[in-house]
Amino acid sequence: MRLLLLMLGISVCVIGIGTRAEAQNYPWCAYYSGKGGTNCGFISFEQCMDTARGLGSNCQPNTQYVPPPGPHPQTSARRRYPY
Repeated sequence: MRLLLLMLGISVCVIGIGTRAEAQNYPWCAYYSGKGGTNCGFISFEQCMDTARGLGSNCQPNTQYVPPPGPHPQTSARRRYPY
């Protein structure tokens, strides 16, 4: 019985130490005009437009996007927002 409780305690500790889940954060959103939905799961403007083009939607920068820490290359406004 004590061995079973020890094993259960170790199992709970191992599961509790695991990495936590975090939401994905991407820089581009597709806004679906007909249905009023939003999909902010796109890494690039081109990827967003490839999905949105056939649905009569448009793409805009995600206002909630927070880039990961670390150095980032500087891009001009024209290259970053090609619309």
